[in-house]
Amino acid sequence: MPSNQSPLGALPARFRRQRVLIIGCGDVGLRAARELGASAGGPRPRVLALTSSPERMAPLRAAGITPLPGNLDDAPSLRRLSGLATRVLHLAPPPGDAPSAAKGYDGRTVALARALRLRSLPRALVYGSTSGVYGDCGGAWVTEARPVAPATSRAQRRVNAERAVRHLGRSAVRASILRIPGIYAPDREGGTPEARLRRGTPVLLPEDDVYTNHIHADDLARACVAALWRGQPQRVYHVSDASDIKMGDYFDLAADLYGLPRPPRIARSDAKAQLPAPLLSFMGESRRLDATRLRKELRVMLRYPTVAQGLRAT
Repeated sequence: MPSNQSPLGALPARFRRQRVLIIGCGDVGLRAARELGASAGGPRPRVLALTSSPERMAPLRAAGITPLPGNLDDAPSLRRLSGLATRVLHLAPPPGDAPSAAKGYDGRTVALARALRLRSLPRALVYGSTSGVYGDCGGAWVTEARPVAPATSRAQRRVNAERAVRHLGRSAVRASILRIPGIYAPDREGGTPEARLRRGTPVLLPEDDVYTNHIHADDLARACVAALWRGQPQRVYHVSDASDIKMGDYFDLAADLYGLPRPPRIARSDAKAQLPAPLLSFMGESRRLDATRLRKELRVMLRYPTVAQGLRAT
C-alpha cells in the first residue's frame, strides 16, 4: 500500500505497517483480507477482525487474520477497538426486523462509531451500505448524488448507519460509503441463481419487470480495499458492474448457462399472491447504478464487467 499516504511514512519501515480492522468478516471480508495480503507497494497490512463467535477464531487465524472477540450488540465489548487500527472496513449488516429492533435505527454502527472515538481515531473508515437506500427509481440511471428514499425498514436502517458514518467522518476520519447491489460468485453460499432456478420460482413478465444490479464478490472486495486507501472524505461510491439487465433476463441467462429450464413468467398482480414479501420487495424496486466514480476515482477496473461475463467465467 502507498506509504506516502500514511502519517507513519517518516518512521522506520518496521513501524509503518498498517492495521486494517474488518467489522463483519464474512465472505466479502475474507476476500478483502486476501486482497490486502496480495497488494503490492508497501509493507503488508496486519488484518484484524471482530467476531462474536468462538468457532470463528480458528478459521480467521488460518486466513492470516487476528480475531478480536466482541459483539456489535454489546457496546462495552467494543471499547478495545479504539486505537487498534489505522483503517476500518465495516461490512456488518444492521439488526434485522426483529420486534425489538428500532425502526430505521442501526444501533450496531452507532455503537461502533462511539467506540472508535474513545481513543485515537482511524485514518479511514469504509462502510458497505446497499443500493436499496434509493428505493424504487422507475428504472432510471442513478448517480451517487440522488437523494435517498428508503422504502423498507432494512434500507432505513442502512440510511441511519450511513449518517453515523458521515458524522464520524467530521472527526478527522476519512469516511467513505459503498452502496452495493446484489453480490454473486460461484464460490459464495447462495452466490448464484442456480438453486432458485431449480425451485422454479417465477419472475415477472417483461412489461412488469425491474432492472437489477450486480457485482462479483471478488470485484467488491477489490473495491473495498481501494476505498480504504483512495476513497474521498464523505464520498459515496456505487460498486456495481455495467450489466444493464432486467431481473427476468438475468435468470433466463443463468438458466441457459446451467442448462436448466427458464423460470416461468407471471404478472405482478399474481406475484403478490404467490411470492413471499422479502422477494416481492426486491421485485418492487427498479434502478440502474452509474458506477463512474468507481472507475475514475477509486480506479477499480472490474474483472467481471457484466454479470454475463462473471457467470460464464464459472
